[in-house]
Amino acid sequence: MGEPLHLVIREVDITVGIDVQSFAVANLRRRPEVVEIGGFVLGVEPGTTSPYVNYATPLPGARPGGRDVAALIGAFRERGLKPRLEFAPDAAPAVEPALREAGFTVEAVHDYLVCTPATLTPPPAVLPVEAPATDEDYAAIDAALSEAFGGEFAASPEGAARLRRTEENGGAVRFVRAPGGGCAGAAMCSAPAVETSELAGVGTRPGFRGRGIAAAVTATLAETMLARGARSVWLEYGGEGSRRVYERVGFRPGGTRLYMSLEA
Repeated sequence: MGEPLHLVIREVDITVGIDVQSFAVANLRRRPEVVEIGGFVLGVEPGTTSPYVNYATPLPGARPGGRDVAALIGAFRERGLKPRLEFAPDAAPAVEPALREAGFTVEAVHDYLVCTPATLTPPPAVLPVEAPATDEDYAAIDAALSEAFGGEFAASPEGAARLRRTEENGGAVRFVRAPGGGCAGAAMCSAPAVETSELAGVGTRPGFRGRGIAAAVTATLAETMLARGARSVWLEYGGEGSRRVYERVGFRPGGTRLYMSLEA
């Protein structure tokens, strides 16, 4: 007889979690400054102290002790950064208790979805999805995403430059052009690592919502990265409405990611 179904499903969940966590490690190792300490990887982007850009993640299976966590906190403090981590808890179950013991608290728990070649379901090609080609395109995308996310971040030359680096370093940026020029909506996908890639920043300007733009750019990016050899593409979603959009183009439940930080 085979294994009970619930055990098989659990093994699949853990495998997906390890893939996502291995990606998180590899992605942080691409940063201009990388600190590896006590089973953690801290990725630092000079020029910003944003905790959403500068954060750490554990190695899959890490079992940190108090000294390891203290050393990680010290690495953040030395650089004037807020201690903060993002990780898939199933891939390193000993990490959350160790962080809590040191005073870290949970900021958020986000579900993530995974798309594979077997599940990808592109929508009808009714919207032209483009890759940016000019500085003006990158600036327009950055401005559109700033507007789409309610000014959570300001559009800037640095933001446009980060989008260009994503495209030039093996990832992908895709957008739908607004009538008359500019950008109606866009998203990006990081370069694959350990055969998976993160799709992020899916945003549509308020005046263009409800036209299928998010689905079009999401499906195009997933198709692009899978065609380049990624085994899967994953993303986090911000609500049931966006979840339904992603599921329609082939994303399926994968697991959870945990966000924890330490206040000053």
